[in-house]
Amino acid sequence: MNDRNKPKSQLTQCVVFLTLVMVLLTGCLSGGDYVEIDLGDTVNDVELHAGAELADTDVFYFGFDLRANPQEDARQYLPFLQYLEETTGYTFELRFTPKDGQIVDDLGTGVVQFAAIGAVSYIQAHAQYGVIPLARGLNSLGQAEYQSVIVVAPDSPIETIEDLGGVRFAFGSVTSTQGHLIPRIILVEYGLTLDDLAAYAYTGSHHNCANAVTAGRFDACGMQDTMGEELAEAGLLRIIHTSRYYPSSGIAANKDVPPEVLDKVLQALLDFDPLGREAAALYHWDKTEMPNGFVEARDEDYAKLREWAIKLGYFPEEK
Repeated sequence: MNDRNKPKSQLTQCVVFLTLVMVLLTGCLSGGDYVEIDLGDTVNDVELHAGAELADTDVFYFGFDLRANPQEDARQYLPFLQYLEETTGYTFELRFTPKDGQIVDDLGTGVVQFAAIGAVSYIQAHAQYGVIPLARGLNSLGQAEYQSVIVVAPDSPIETIEDLGGVRFAFGSVTSTQGHLIPRIILVEYGLTLDDLAAYAYTGSHHNCANAVTAGRFDACGMQDTMGEELAEAGLLRIIHTSRYYPSSGIAANKDVPPEVLDKVLQALLDFDPLGREAAALYHWDKTEMPNGFVEARDEDYAKLREWAIKLGYFPEEK
């Protein structure tokens, strides 16, 4: 990593270290006056703690729920993080959650300080770690809501939800709202459980879920609405059902992020203008779950989905 890419705290440490070395060398080589260092002049615990907190706020790590594939998601989020840097004055770095990891744990334990996550991930992270909701994405209609769609192959004999009994059903990630929880809600509302399916699997993303159907490995898939609509328009899939609206994905923060940082980031999110001022610098932002920007989020926004998640056994009710 070159110096330009090092976190500011690391560069500061390097500069201080090199300065001390130069001072000591100068004193030794000149043979004349030297600087006397008072070894009793130490930094107290309060000052040391304050300095550590300041260094920690130099760089914030940003994670995300996988939606399409890591490469495409990264292309979308990197220009967005550049906007946050320019607006807040902080440095943001994108972090990928390992294949065997969970964004819920990364955000909750502070591996990342901010994340773009769906409602299920937020509900789980809030219950387990006290994660803070910052903003929810606005859809193309300017609403902080989204839907799920159930899709099948264009030539499939499946026409309605009632026809899904005995078929192979694909979900996205197990923690996905649009790719798992909402499709599960749809099945329950039509009297179907997982036991009524011939088989089911979690494919890891909306993109993989769609591929499972187009490749013929599964008969139906529950997925994100805008991606499903695009694939249907292209003739690759056919939508048999669209859910009601539920709270959309958004940005959440680790509970230990300083309040002044949260305030700055929230204001930057509310000021974000992907259809106007920021449009030229973004990459396919219209394909994300927040194409029209953000509105402030509150925990109570997720009450109904939380009830469903508990009912379907996602995790125990919060104490």
